Amino acid sequence: MNKHVYSFLQGNKDMKDLLGGKGANLAEMTHLGLPVPPGFTITTEVCGAYLANGDYPAGYHEEVEANLKQLEEAIGKKLGDAKNPLLVSVRSGAKVSMPGMMDTILNLGLNDETVVGLLEKTGNERFCYDAYRRFVNMFGNVVFDISHELFEDAIDEVKRAKGVKDDTQLDAADLKKLVQSFKSIFHKETGKDFPEDPREQMKYAIEAVFNSWNSSRANTYRKLNNISGLLGTAVNVQAMVFGNMGNTSGTGVAFTRNPSTGEKEFYGEFLMNAQGEDVVAGIRTPQKLVQLHEVMPEVFAQLDRVRETLENHYRDMQDIEFTIQEGKLFMLQTRSGKRTAKAAIKIAVDMVEENLISKNDALLRIDSGSMKQLLHPDIDPKASKNVVAKGLPASPGAASGKIVFTADDAENWAFERDEKVILVRKETSPEDIHGMHAAQGILTSTGGMTSHAAVVCRGMGKCCVAGCADIVVDAKNKVMKIGDLEFHEGDVITLNGSTGEVIMGAVGMIQPELTGEFETVLQWADSVRKLKVRTNADTPKDARTARDFGAEGIGLCRTEHMFFEEDRIGAVRQMILSKTLEGRELALAKLLPMQRQDFVGIFEVMDGYPVTVRLLDPPLHEFLPKTHEQVVELAGVIGVTPEELEKTADNLHEVNPMLGHRGTRLGITFPEIYEMQVQAIFEAAIDVAARGIVVMPEIELPFISDRKELEVGKAMVEKIADKYRKQITFEYKVGTMIELPRACFVADELAELADFFSFGTNDLTQMTWGYSRDDIGKFLNYYLEHKILERDPMEAIDQKAVGKLMDMTVKLGRSTKHDLDVGICGEQGGEPSSIAFCHKIGLNYVSLSPYRIPIARIAAAQAALMA
Repeated sequence: MNKHVYSFLQGNKDMKDLLGGKGANLAEMTHLGLPVPPGFTITTEVCGAYLANGDYPAGYHEEVEANLKQLEEAIGKKLGDAKNPLLVSVRSGAKVSMPGMMDTILNLGLNDETVVGLLEKTGNERFCYDAYRRFVNMFGNVVFDISHELFEDAIDEVKRAKGVKDDTQLDAADLKKLVQSFKSIFHKETGKDFPEDPREQMKYAIEAVFNSWNSSRANTYRKLNNISGLLGTAVNVQAMVFGNMGNTSGTGVAFTRNPSTGEKEFYGEFLMNAQGEDVVAGIRTPQKLVQLHEVMPEVFAQLDRVRETLENHYRDMQDIEFTIQEGKLFMLQTRSGKRTAKAAIKIAVDMVEENLISKNDALLRIDSGSMKQLLHPDIDPKASKNVVAKGLPASPGAASGKIVFTADDAENWAFERDEKVILVRKETSPEDIHGMHAAQGILTSTGGMTSHAAVVCRGMGKCCVAGCADIVVDAKNKVMKIGDLEFHEGDVITLNGSTGEVIMGAVGMIQPELTGEFETVLQWADSVRKLKVRTNADTPKDARTARDFGAEGIGLCRTEHMFFEEDRIGAVRQMILSKTLEGRELALAKLLPMQRQDFVGIFEVMDGYPVTVRLLDPPLHEFLPKTHEQVVELAGVIGVTPEELEKTADNLHEVNPMLGHRGTRLGITFPEIYEMQVQAIFEAAIDVAARGIVVMPEIELPFISDRKELEVGKAMVEKIADKYRKQITFEYKVGTMIELPRACFVADELAELADFFSFGTNDLTQMTWGYSRDDIGKFLNYYLEHKILERDPMEAIDQKAVGKLMDMTVKLGRSTKHDLDVGICGEQGGEPSSIAFCHKIGLNYVSLSPYRIPIARIAAAQAALMA
């Protein structure tokens, strides 16, 4: 029979699948001899069974009772005992850290009898009723979904009547009244009396934590972070220790290094006379951890020793939670701390220098996907700015956007109206996760550096200014006040998460550069990776940016993007709509020098690196005039009436253009188009080669489905090359893009003619799934919400089907031509799990947008190390 419950003495840090991260690490800290209150963990398997069947597996209840009895014996107290009551916390803990996304209940076991017994034991009436009112509040909110605001309103009413500002200024009599007020709220909202039986309370609490696995906020978090395949959450039942027993008690959250910058400093916050949720929820603005050295020097010294023990043991930066009860330290959690990309890089490099980890360990530890944070713009130091407030620099970076005051509005404005928004809140809660994802940045008036907003933003790579006491947030009326200034919904502000500045209006930004530790990590990555990293670039400017980020060539230069430039779109339209070959050639003659110069600029930048130029790919109708004014203007240029032009344009439209007259099909039926492009490529290459630049052109024929198509297309390229044969002093290649399933099945035949293959996974994914990326949005969210799909198939390579086609293509192609170069140029080539797959099937390179190159360099190294 499977074991369903483990005491903290039975688990260890390697049991995260079963015990979740929190339970596994509580057991590990127990074995390390750290001061951990005893408890037990209910496994993730129990959660999976409960959620699937609505019931518990056989033997579960007996195991819970046996472990509860052991806990009572260890503490010397009993759950529900009127004279010596045991109180416990019931907390979630999944395998993967999901900060704040699932539920917690503290002080469980209190009722009208046990609170008296607690008072007799402690002699501290204020503490007892403070713990009781907190329990009723949390239990009502978590188990019965009673709005937290109803309880907050009741507290505010008592504070107003007494003329005080903080909860800590309420005395025992006030808190005693609040317990009754809270119970009245509970009864009014549920129609039930508050449960007095502690075992019934525990049953409700455990079920609520299990159910929180499927809450909208938890589902959203898993979706945003691509977390799937987990059974559910574990539940940790642990003896309570109390930070709200007076001025010798407190609670805090700390990081063994700075999670924003990576500096080796003990970083965190604490509150005296408080419980844990006060710090995380941002209800009160806490003190900096260094101040604990002044308040309780012995406790701080002990905590500092714990910091060193945990970091040396786990060999990683730790995020820890602690409580001080009447001068005694207790550890409630440790986990690998969420950190910004900047901090991740610095911590990795520093720990290598400190001989804590190896270079390979450092590379494997870095979340390559998060590196995009380092490539976001920052505020231009030369830009003028009007700073109107300053808060805590909770998560670095900068963002400008229009103010919104609710998470729903943030999501609506961002995704429905395509607006950049800043979410402004008094404090954020886990229910705001969808709006935080949609926003460019977060601003809160309360909370600290370890508040929910700060922790989640650092994990997301969003800039955040927290605890900005200068602002007054009136979410109901959608107004933010800063002194005499008023900001309304839709007004633009800028946040600097690195300094905590709140700035009126939009401010100029600058592009990032690779420096310092980041360059060191990239050099480590380059020394171990097998995959080359190229870029998708259509202009010399993009090519230069890509080279600065370490691109080893261009894997996709889209020639159609060049055609949309203002100085040439007219000639393109003239070419398309001309009814004669002579008319098309006249228009193409205008385009030739422009296209040639495009390639000259790109070849100059890519000196010594290959450049894959894809010949014209999209259907011709994409270039046609869209408005009546554009039609009239073009008709005058080519000498026809607007009506004639519209008729010609209508004839070009297709029922399904993405499967129609496009790519090499177009080049074969209108060969003069491809001939002009190939001529421009060779003339540009000859020009730059004559100036000593090493040029390596690769001419790519798109949308090939058959050997004969490739044969005709390649012959066309060679016909133009023959005209310049004596001037060609460089090697060039002719290959094809693999984007149709049929091309995958005949890859051995195509390889007889092709010098290289390049997977166009955007189209290959569409063709394999039968999805249109332009229309999938109409049902994708439904499919994701109902778990028909785990993730958007366009985000990463679908290894079950698209991946099988790719693997087969590589094997077939190299069975004909063993040294065939194969790469990928769809944007999936920049996604870390897709890069690992490309390494696995033996691709030569990945190609992606310039700003994703550093991500790919690290991900390619990780793929090599994990192979």
